[in-house]
Amino acid sequence: MKKALFSQSNFPDTYDSLESIFNNTYNGIAILTLDGDWIKVNDSVCELFGYTRLELFNMNIENIIFREDLGVHQIKYERLLQGKVDRYRVRQRYFHKDGSVIWVLISVSLIANADGSPGQMIWQFSDITNRKRNQDKLKLMLSVVREQNERLTAFADIITHNLRSHSGNLSTIKGFMEEEFSWLKDNENFELLSHAIDNLEETVSHLTQVAKIKQVDSSEVKHLNLYDYVDKAIYTVAAFAKNTETTITNKVDEEIFVKGIPAYLDSIILNFLTNAIKYRDDERTAKVKLDAVKEKGYVILKISDNGKGIDLEKYGNKLFQMYKTFHSNKDAIGIGLFITKNHIESLGGKVKVASKVGVGSEFSIYFKSA
Repeated sequence: MKKALFSQSNFPDTYDSLESIFNNTYNGIAILTLDGDWIKVNDSVCELFGYTRLELFNMNIENIIFREDLGVHQIKYERLLQGKVDRYRVRQRYFHKDGSVIWVLISVSLIANADGSPGQMIWQFSDITNRKRNQDKLKLMLSVVREQNERLTAFADIITHNLRSHSGNLSTIKGFMEEEFSWLKDNENFELLSHAIDNLEETVSHLTQVAKIKQVDSSEVKHLNLYDYVDKAIYTVAAFAKNTETTITNKVDEEIFVKGIPAYLDSIILNFLTNAIKYRDDERTAKVKLDAVKEKGYVILKISDNGKGIDLEKYGNKLFQMYKTFHSNKDAIGIGLFITKNHIESLGGKVKVASKVGVGSEFSIYFKSA
């Protein structure tokens, strides 16, 4: 005959073991009446609130709840009594015996009577004061950063507007002078001035593009078919690809959608595709392949080529910086990748690169999956 699991002889040991677990568990555990009077508490509850057991038993739990948090249980508690939920969790503030305010995460469940009706409550307490303080600090920091960003954006708008006006005026005056004094065209100093004005206008144009980059509002984001945008970009560079004998292959699945803004997605794909052709290796036939895979909420667009490649040990940390160039291409100004990276990040994505000199490069662009 098998021995009973809980015989009369071993029950006291089991009870003592459960009592030891109850009293020594790290989180606070308490048994309360349905009216909120303490029936049983463990040592952790006493440590959490700073009161002895006797002090707690002589007060209702509502006596130490922060006044503004008195009603946070009400709706969930009623659902618990009605049997609509088995347990619930709330965050609530309490007064410690020393007068300080502590944040507590509470899990509440019921102990039923023999007839199945609600009898008592089990409350489990976790001190989240430090976590809440850190969250509040983070919110404050984010608020400060947001305000500073708004000020910087306004400042950038004003600066770019004024610079654009001044450079435009200089260019107009230069034109008037060329018409009125034709001999100036042969003047060396005037030629230097003309180049300086042209460079200023180009710089202002770049700064204007950079100033337009901003965090995208969720209402602006659309679900976009990645294959269609890749196909459109390939069509756009078709003449460039033909003249350079570059083969472009679109392996992107036609059913993949990403979250983005049409103008941004156009610009991102076109920039990487143009660069892949521009920095081809003349020693071999240029090939560019575009493919996409899904991974943990992202769609990764991979654009690989067999071009010149980039020395990442030398230039890796400068690759997406403004006005940084890595090849002797006279048309390179080092702003395209900077703007493109910012567009990607403003959509909640990121970009990675793998490259080897003389072999080629692969850019992995992470878009949020739609």
